[in-house]
Amino acid sequence: MHTKISPQTKRELLHALRSRYQTATRLEKTRILDEYVALSKCHRKHAIRLLTDDAAEESPAEPTHGRRIYAEAVREAITVLWEAADRICSKRLKAVLPSLIEALERHRHLALAPAVRELVLAASPATIDRLLAPVRTTGSRRKKRKRATKPSQQIPIRTFADWKDPEPGFLEIDFVSHGGPSMQGVFLWSLVATDVCSGWTEMVPLVARDQSLVVEGLAALRRQFPMPIRGIDSDNDSAFINETLLTYCQEQKLEFTRSRAYQKNDQAWIEQKNGAVIRRFVGYERLTGLPAGQCLARLYQRVRRDVNYFQPSFKLKSKTREGAKVRKQYHKPATPCDRLLAHAAISVTAKDHLREPLALLDPLDLLHEIRKCQAALAALQSGDVKNVADRESLEEFLATLPELWRQGEVRPTHRKEASSPRNYRTRKDPFAAVGPEILVWLQESPDATAKSLMGRLQEQFLGKYPDEQLRTLQRRIRDWRRVMASSLVNACLDGNKTGPEPVVIGARTTGAIVMEQIEK
Repeated sequence: MHTKISPQTKRELLHALRSRYQTATRLEKTRILDEYVALSKCHRKHAIRLLTDDAAEESPAEPTHGRRIYAEAVREAITVLWEAADRICSKRLKAVLPSLIEALERHRHLALAPAVRELVLAASPATIDRLLAPVRTTGSRRKKRKRATKPSQQIPIRTFADWKDPEPGFLEIDFVSHGGPSMQGVFLWSLVATDVCSGWTEMVPLVARDQSLVVEGLAALRRQFPMPIRGIDSDNDSAFINETLLTYCQEQKLEFTRSRAYQKNDQAWIEQKNGAVIRRFVGYERLTGLPAGQCLARLYQRVRRDVNYFQPSFKLKSKTREGAKVRKQYHKPATPCDRLLAHAAISVTAKDHLREPLALLDPLDLLHEIRKCQAALAALQSGDVKNVADRESLEEFLATLPELWRQGEVRPTHRKEASSPRNYRTRKDPFAAVGPEILVWLQESPDATAKSLMGRLQEQFLGKYPDEQLRTLQRRIRDWRRVMASSLVNACLDGNKTGPEPVVIGARTTGAIVMEQIEK
């Protein structure tokens, strides 16, 4: 074991060996070089350069440590803020940190030291990603199902390139089904509308996908939007493309357009919200009945405030194509409320109405209420309403935020039961009836291959054992030979005997013994 030598000792050793090395023979140089490399622990080429060049000096190898700017307190504060913002990405979290910290401190949920607060606000998105790396979890999203559309010539088509940065008030609407893995029967639907300019999103549950309910749901959504609605754009769903909705838009003087058939990108704004809002908070399970609809409505009332006031989103600024590569630039992440407050087309009165709830809303209280609604919705999905445990209080919920990441999936609507491993046969064993006869053949010819035994079976039982079952027979013979070999080894280990005695057993008896051991 070599001890570590100091930099000063290395330099003294270098000066002592350099003169000897430069005047030594080839064999002596090799020995000196081996000695220096063994003591200094440096690379052999580097040692040659040091011993050859008089001007070269061994630099001190003391390790240097950089300054640690973001301590554990900053990591814990960012973890709490990340959980309070419902685990959004670092760029969106960076944009909402000032208002989120102010809201939490105003409601006395958070008290940051001045130094920690300054570091949290100064952290870049990359730094936030690095601090959250040990606690962040990922998840997969399910692919959206394509739905048949029915185009109509009465309603003009609007593509994604025709929007040209519209003013607030132009909506994209769409349906989200809650039928689970099956689309048969009666289940709930969500009518979702998003403003193309600001990203403001509203949603309402419907008990059926009916054109008359679409008109009622759209009227309810219009009352929740903070600005007057000027037009709507839908896909080619028959619940939208009909005389009922067309007449409603004409009476209300709304511009009604539709997307191209089978072109999802024409409705990119609403398709994004279907996954980022509806599926994220509700999940993919089946929802049926009025109790589930009422629970879903209560959930949406909390979600709309959380998404529109505290969830920043990206907005495309420009897109250029360079050959086969498309370069996209985005505006700075901002909440829908911030975009409306900064837009010149929104009146001062409307902006005042937007600021009123913003000053009263508590983001952690909203998240706590969302989790309670999700728990009730998950209980309705599973049918186990009686065993639903009461959710903790807001203070208890706040206390669990720093360690909540250890639980993995925290949304009750997305939790899955652990599946047990399969320990049973899915198909009947085709060789169960002829197992004893195959064992007799193996006793007669221990070196027989499974292919030759399969040939004998096919000759004896015409048309019963096809060639495709050869692999199954190979596995059976492998297991039988393993059991028989194990029996012989155990017989050899008997201390009262000097060696295994040859035992001759009837074929049926041997087959029964092996089959019983395999079944066990």
